[in-house]
Amino acid sequence: MVANAYRLRALAPTKKKAALFVEVRREEPSDSFLAMIEELERRGYRCEVYSWGKHRVSGLKLAARSVALAWKAASVPAVFVCEACMAVGCLSIRRESKVVQLWHGCGAFKKFGMSTAEKIFGATREVKEYFPEHRSTSLVTVSSPEVRWAYIEALDMKDRPECVQALGVSRTDVFFRDEYLQHARDEAIRVVPTIADKNVLLYAPTFRGHVKQATAPEFLNMEELHERLGDDWVLLVKQHPHVKDRPPIPASCVGFAFDVSDSLSIESAMIAADVCVTDYSSLVFEWSLLRRPVAFLAPDRDEYDDWRGFYYDYDQMTPGPVFNTTGELAQWVTTAREDYDYRGLEDFRNKFMSSCDGHATERILSAVFGEGQ
Repeated sequence: MVANAYRLRALAPTKKKAALFVEVRREEPSDSFLAMIEELERRGYRCEVYSWGKHRVSGLKLAARSVALAWKAASVPAVFVCEACMAVGCLSIRRESKVVQLWHGCGAFKKFGMSTAEKIFGATREVKEYFPEHRSTSLVTVSSPEVRWAYIEALDMKDRPECVQALGVSRTDVFFRDEYLQHARDEAIRVVPTIADKNVLLYAPTFRGHVKQATAPEFLNMEELHERLGDDWVLLVKQHPHVKDRPPIPASCVGFAFDVSDSLSIESAMIAADVCVTDYSSLVFEWSLLRRPVAFLAPDRDEYDDWRGFYYDYDQMTPGPVFNTTGELAQWVTTAREDYDYRGLEDFRNKFMSSCDGHATERILSAVFGEGQ
């Protein structure tokens, strides 16, 4: 039914200056789409955001939405996605249209897609090939030439590697806009006023387990961190969006620690922070654009490597110290800004984020629609 709906609508011409943005799980457009939508609308394009509803609606409703999505996709010259979408991947796209994979993260840290075949986290290669998620993709935009190989592997595009291009990641353009940086910090102060005159530590780990049953790591002892850092610091906790059951802020840490998972975007949280702590999250790539210290709390890295795996040697890749305990981390935080290896961070940024310079959106749109469109 899905393929037939696409073929039927493809008998008619595509709409002029129109684009479809497909949200796989969310109702509203994600940060991966916002800069692209803003620029297209500025150029006079009509942009529609369609929510597919994965993990949110029943199987019957998802099937109906897949048919509707196919009909809409056949009517526009460009379809944008930012994660795997089988409803788009299974389509045979008309010659005059393109499917653009913006992806939702930068660099290449933890493995995904076909790279996880046979890992505990992933399905088998046979299953992934039977349910293609990227077969229709015309263009994949990545953050640097260095990581092209990882996306070619993950999206199973060895037969068409030219589709993976280091044009930059659209969502990173905002980090080069002074007005946006100031607005983001003001927003963070509005949500957590005490950060205005204190040092700010951001803790932003990725999730554990499978997507539908995602859990948060519980390696950070907030009470110990509070005791060691004192009242000069504020802790912002930003859990991964897949995590629904989040560890509570201890009563003794009220006024020191704030869970901003729902109240701040990850961009605003990063911009407001002086120092970041993460584990295996791809946010480290965007963070490198801010040129501020980062460390990693990852006592389970061996288990995580067995579970999902990394594209590069973890300890050699990370642009900051890796800790196993809160005590070690807290001791580092107090002097991080003075003792941090900023040259190492610059090397990391140049390797993994060299195509992210504030003009990625322009380059991507030129590749999709042609110069000046």
